[in-house]
Amino acid sequence: MSWIHHPQDLPIGLFDSGLGGLTVLHQLQRLLPGEPLLYLADSARLPYGERSPKEIRAIAEEVAHWLRARRVKAMVMA
Repeated sequence: MSWIHHPQDLPIGLFDSGLGGLTVLHQLQRLLPGEPLLYLADSARLPYGERSPKEIRAIAEEVAHWLRARRVKAMVMA
């Protein structure tokens, strides 16, 4: 058995605050049927609009690290 994953088998990671990202997720599913997707909705830290750019950057870096640990082939931040 091989533990090496082919890039086409890896999911596309999608992250958002838990609101608009569902629309993006739906469109990805429609445009890329059969493509594995990993969706993370960060509704625990809503709303993002009141946060500073520094806070948002830190959240994005944390989520990107989380997605990379799950071996995504691409990331979409909605």
